[in-house]
Amino acid sequence: MNQLGHFINGEAVSGSNSRNSAIYNPATGEQTAQLSLASVSEVENAIQIASDALPAWAATPPVRRARVLMKFLQLLNDNVDELALLISQEHGKVLDDAKGEVTRGIEVVEFACGIPHLLKGEYSEDVGTRVDSWSVRQPVGVCAGISPFNFPVMVPLWMFPIAIACGNTFIMKPSEKDPTSTLRLAELFAEAGLPNGVFNVVNGDKEAVDTLLTHPRVSAISFVGSTPIARYVQKTGIEYGKRVQALGGAKNHAIVMPDADIDSAVNALMGAAYGSAGERCMAISVVVTIGDVADPLIAALKEKLKDLRVLPGTNPEADMGPLVTQQHLDTVRSFVDSGVKEGADLVVDGRQIDHPDHGDGYFMGGCLFDNVTPDMRIYQKEIFGPVLAVVRVDNYEQALELINSHEYGNGTAIFTQEGHAAREFATRVQAGMVGINVPIPVPMAFHSFGGWKGSLFGDHHMHGMEGLRFFTKLKTVTSRWQANKSQSQFSMPTMK
Repeated sequence: MNQLGHFINGEAVSGSNSRNSAIYNPATGEQTAQLSLASVSEVENAIQIASDALPAWAATPPVRRARVLMKFLQLLNDNVDELALLISQEHGKVLDDAKGEVTRGIEVVEFACGIPHLLKGEYSEDVGTRVDSWSVRQPVGVCAGISPFNFPVMVPLWMFPIAIACGNTFIMKPSEKDPTSTLRLAELFAEAGLPNGVFNVVNGDKEAVDTLLTHPRVSAISFVGSTPIARYVQKTGIEYGKRVQALGGAKNHAIVMPDADIDSAVNALMGAAYGSAGERCMAISVVVTIGDVADPLIAALKEKLKDLRVLPGTNPEADMGPLVTQQHLDTVRSFVDSGVKEGADLVVDGRQIDHPDHGDGYFMGGCLFDNVTPDMRIYQKEIFGPVLAVVRVDNYEQALELINSHEYGNGTAIFTQEGHAAREFATRVQAGMVGINVPIPVPMAFHSFGGWKGSLFGDHHMHGMEGLRFFTKLKTVTSRWQANKSQSQFSMPTMK
């Protein structure tokens, strides 16, 4: 049995093995590894090592930090296939989707390579007589990231490259369900020449998380996960004086207008709802149809679902792989059961699915509900599985009100051929990321990722310039050089 530990101070560490967690291949149900869960003392050791490495790395010129990142970037590009395979074997998503995940993470490293330019401050000469003023951005200190199971490469790459480029040191706590690919990132970064102790990976559960949240030497916490845990991370981190960005759950709606191109909308919704088995915080899980567009849309989706190929993620013929664990599969099935019980019409039932390649894997087919209402559990809660709910309304204002009144505001989309409707939607919708005929509007690395309402806790979105602001502190310097000594001043200083 493969035993996984941590990556601390530039090398793999076995861990104490006093507590362990099993890792499974979701396509077969077989245990593939045993993961050592870090104790409080092991996490504290990693924090101490990161703290010791901080002064030298913070003093390293940004251009030299960028050169290390450039080497890391090259190694990532050289190892895309390996990283994608590791993701698929532990998470279950299909290989093409896993490669896409790696690519979206690489884009953030590309952005971080420009850190010498990005960290340039502002300078004002002669704000007063012989008085100049300028601003600089400096590292916040030891930072920590807590990432979810559904993007074990992309989300960590949204966190630590920017933080490290800014001069911070970092401790990554990946999901205990699929940590191998994150550990591989640490190996590649070390191979790129990153000094020991600057980037560390600690595997663990709540004990490790709480240690990171409460330790006085950790200055900032970046988190992606469910809303209840995001609230807990923000509350606890702030209580202990930390800077926190905590991205939570989602219930992403897509409006289909009467003038929408049905074929294009259906193709987009298939990928957005059932890609990665719906285990995406940007998945579309609710379609709001206006007027008579519902019937042809549902008919087309039903036909498409007949051809959805649910196979192991490593099978090149697969459209959708298994869910991540047996427990999560049972949870998603229970949501479908509740939708039927509450009176929604289950147009396509994917609960029972059989295939010779499935074995004991955690497979489920795509599910499609019609006539869902806002009082139903399948509408209100984040399912995080291959379940699409259709809500019928009479007009655009009703559709917009549904989205704006929901507790989540992560991402949303509208399908229309009318420019005025699209612009109105983008302006008025209460969500952090908006797609117009784009079902999964994940921003590029030079913009920033984040939601509104119950989907984000904290003031900063992730990566892009928002990420740079989160991982740095602003300092403004005001300087006067003059030949004559000035007299004491007891009033509010003003520039003359």
